[in-house]
Amino acid sequence: MSKRVVLVIGTPCVGKTSISRLLTSKLGAFYVNLTDLALSENLVLGKDEERTSVIVDENRMRHRIRAIVKNCDKGDIVIDGHYAVRVVPDELTTCVFVLRRDPVELRKFMAHCNFYGRKLWENLASEILDVCLCEALSVCEKEKVCELDVSGRNVEEIVCEVLGVLNGSKECHVGVVDWLGKLESEGLLEEFLRV
Repeated sequence: MSKRVVLVIGTPCVGKTSISRLLTSKLGAFYVNLTDLALSENLVLGKDEERTSVIVDENRMRHRIRAIVKNCDKGDIVIDGHYAVRVVPDELTTCVFVLRRDPVELRKFMAHCNFYGRKLWENLASEILDVCLCEALSVCEKEKVCELDVSGRNVEEIVCEVLGVLNGSKECHVGVVDWLGKLESEGLLEEFLRV
């Protein structure tokens, strides 16, 4: 059986988990949340106290993901995590959806999720500077990478677009947003790039 392995990546608070869970439901897929997997199977090297996050053992995670894909009895696997392109080998990856959110909107989501200080500004800078997109393009074949602007959109609408790309009725695009240009034109760039 040929399997589709779909990665959903992006900075924190862009909506990866909500979108991945609904997508999993619509596809009848197997779902992997990398953070949950790392914690439940102790695939961690330690804890980053400053950022209040775990440091994942990417080598062990890569081996575990290979085993999950090999042994999965479902045709579709959805993998949710900002670093998924680093632990899911390109040859196993069918498509990478890079979720993007307007930094002004994203800042509100992050504040709601108790991001503050350095953690807030580092993650906003990551979104503004296209870090997840650049990483996906450096690791995966370009035709596998789809950038989606999720700003002001609901989960159902985004999942519908993802399904359209997966079934071939919608095109995959990169270069969809320019947060640097947007913030600069609005006079907000200095405020948002504090790192």
